Amino acid sequence: MINVALPKGRLGEKVYSMFEEAGYECSSIKEKGRKLIFENEEAGVRYFWVKPSDVAIYVERGAADIGVAGKDILLEYEPDIYELLDMNMGKCRMCVAGMKSFREDLNKTLKVATKFVNIAKKYYASKSRDIDIIKLNGSIEIAPILNLSDVIVDIVETGSTLKENDLEVKETIVDISARLIANKSSFKFKTEEIEKIKESLKSQIK
Repeated sequence: MINVALPKGRLGEKVYSMFEEAGYECSSIKEKGRKLIFENEEAGVRYFWVKPSDVAIYVERGAADIGVAGKDILLEYEPDIYELLDMNMGKCRMCVAGMKSFREDLNKTLKVATKFVNIAKKYYASKSRDIDIIKLNGSIEIAPILNLSDVIVDIVETGSTLKENDLEVKETIVDISARLIANKSSFKFKTEEIEKIKESLKSQIK
């Protein structure tokens, strides 16, 4: 049995459709209800829905053999897993954004608001830039407006939220997309089955 951690939401539903297309269907997953674990013994697969940011934890710790997680999560938490495939979906960018009027003063410590602390630290360390990190968990766009920070480091999809708040992208740090990941031990013992799934999914990626 292959245990698969799927991210809740639209991305997870898209990913499940790909698994279904690959022959790993599990009809009960489409029933409305509060059930979180679904299995199809004949197909040898068990799915469960988890919060997108938790997928990598389930995979790293072996509760799931494989899963689909955003590259942002993998860069931020650096889980000890194998990254098998770029799913070419859930695309966005990790960016530095600030007020349109903001001009950086390199002589001052830069105040950076973000929930992606490690990504921000690494990025600015690579530029030898002195920063003060302000960790926030939501509505990060407000930070520069209220002078809590100079800039933010956050995920940008369309950029419409930034525009509405008079902010703009200053720099792109990295492109983000969903990745198929595997538990290292599972991959060792279930290589053939996991590789088969990977190749089936790969063939569907446009």
